[in-house]
Amino acid sequence: MLAVIRIRGRTGMKPQADKTVGLLRLHRINHMVIIPESETTKGMLQIAKDYVTWGEIDKDTLVEVLKARALLSGRKKLTEEYIKENLSMGGFDELADALLSGKIKYGDIPNIVPLFRMHPPAGGLEYIRKSVGEGGTSGYRGSEINKLIRKMLVPGVKIDGTNKN
Repeated sequence: MLAVIRIRGRTGMKPQADKTVGLLRLHRINHMVIIPESETTKGMLQIAKDYVTWGEIDKDTLVEVLKARALLSGRKKLTEEYIKENLSMGGFDELADALLSGKIKYGDIPNIVPLFRMHPPAGGLEYIRKSVGEGGTSGYRGSEINKLIRKMLVPGVKIDGTNKN
């Protein structure tokens, strides 16, 4: 299971990359989707590599993301009760296991919003025009995506400079 996060906007974007990012449902910066790993999705990510970052999400991070950022239609949070009633699963841990093993797709959950609206990362991003290998942000980052996701779960600092938490 891959987590894909959009890190750049539309200015100066190549048409093919714009179409690919749209097909991935990443219409805004700091939106994240989880997709199954396949040759097709890897090809799409190579086309959009200058505008997104991606890597393999682990179970603990996926559980935290589901608890904190998963939304149902109507901007309602995903709850344990909803998972038990509609999916016949024990909770977030069991749902994360099913998603990671491929038993269920994220989009198959009834009334789920197909993406996660994340906060900007605490401490900011590295240079967004360079790839991860060159000390930047864009492109494939492997298991390091989990650190970035955890930085994006916590809201940052208010405008007046005080910590929001």
